[in-house]
Amino acid sequence: MIRVLHVDTNHPSLVEGLQHLGFENTLNTTASKKEIEKDIGSFHGVVIRSRFPIDGAFLSKAINLKFIARVGSGLENIDVKTAQNLGIAVLSAPEGNSPAVGEHALGMLLSLFNNIPKATTEVRNGIWEREANRGEALDGKTIGIIGYGHTGKQFAKKLSGFDVKVLCHDIIPNLGDAFATQVSLETLQQSADIISLHLPLDESTLHYVNREFIEKMHAPFWLINTARGNQVVTTDLIDALKNESIRGACLDVHEMETAAFDVSAAPSDAWKYLTTHPKIILSPHVAGWTVQSHAKLSKVILEKIKTLLDHGYFK
Repeated sequence: MIRVLHVDTNHPSLVEGLQHLGFENTLNTTASKKEIEKDIGSFHGVVIRSRFPIDGAFLSKAINLKFIARVGSGLENIDVKTAQNLGIAVLSAPEGNSPAVGEHALGMLLSLFNNIPKATTEVRNGIWEREANRGEALDGKTIGIIGYGHTGKQFAKKLSGFDVKVLCHDIIPNLGDAFATQVSLETLQQSADIISLHLPLDESTLHYVNREFIEKMHAPFWLINTARGNQVVTTDLIDALKNESIRGACLDVHEMETAAFDVSAAPSDAWKYLTTHPKIILSPHVAGWTVQSHAKLSKVILEKIKTLLDHGYFK
């Protein structure tokens, strides 16, 4: 019997599907990492979102582990190299929520350009300001997408109905397609009116948008971040907003986030600045968090586990 430990809650179809395949499921979504480590040696698979990191110490106790399934896209909370060295398959599901991320990025951008949050608040308070809420046209703009994997491609696809030019940059060559032209980072920075981040988090992408990056942009620009919060240096972003080298920002993710994807600490001056700035659109790390993606993420993970089973991985 293949035993699978679920340490996060997910769509019920995942547990149901694994049970149908003959797996034995154990749900433990409240125990601490230390408590789970005591029993992890008896499991063949672990399903996680982001409740705690799966590091070398954890893996050293997982003596029978065959796979780690992250019901999400990023793998920064998993020591992938150590897992692979131990022969443990690491699965993720970027296909499951990338369409939702693309839609969310576009929705935030259109909200920013058309002053929708500000106008909504004003109208609800009896303020009818038309000229002060005159919008900015997306048509005619050049959008630069940095990171052209699943989410970057979905954002480009969502933009295809607009009269815009879409460029992309990625460390992997030849990813450009009908929706975006792949260029060097220098070319992108010399051309883009809007920058949208769709990068995985690693040492090379930590603090990616910083003072140096901003200074290399050819003109003041708008920024979208639906990737990871610490890929943007908040203090440098605020300085750029103050000197108007950044015209506005859409932030679904935030440098102040905890591991639980919230901002539970006492508000800092930087956070207060962002939350009161009229050209900042904020959301609580929900770009890939739709009703449909909730189900699709589990479906993708189930299919990948089934593929392992079909190929005799568990023999």
